[in-house]
Amino acid sequence: MLNPVDPGPAVVACSTCRRPGQDPTGPRDGARLIAVLERVQASDPAYAGIAVQAMPCLFACGEGCAVHLRAPGKIGYVLGRFEPDEAAARAILDYAVHHAASAEGRVPFSDWPQGVKGRFIVRVPPAGYVTQ
Repeated sequence: MLNPVDPGPAVVACSTCRRPGQDPTGPRDGARLIAVLERVQASDPAYAGIAVQAMPCLFACGEGCAVHLRAPGKIGYVLGRFEPDEAAARAILDYAVHHAASAEGRVPFSDWPQGVKGRFIVRVPPAGYVTQ
């Protein structure tokens, strides 16, 4: 069930997310967001250090489109309620760059892109740690 991936900084996006009201016959919004994330990531060298990884179901079904931001030894975050568009992809990747550059995964609020504000669902401590 587990597939090894690059353990570095990453945006893990739910490939099966379906936002409320989405047409059930078309491509899933999660898959659409992943395609946009990959396109935006590939188009800008500022995002070269952030992997975009797809995973079926992050179990945040009421919050789709959902992503998990993670990096080794840092607090991780699950965010959701994104549109599968370029503005969301840039906000997610911009935050991921700040997250990867931080010491412990805490990004000052002043560095948060507008597009991620109000979208945090969960923070996840790295293995072997809890936060204060």
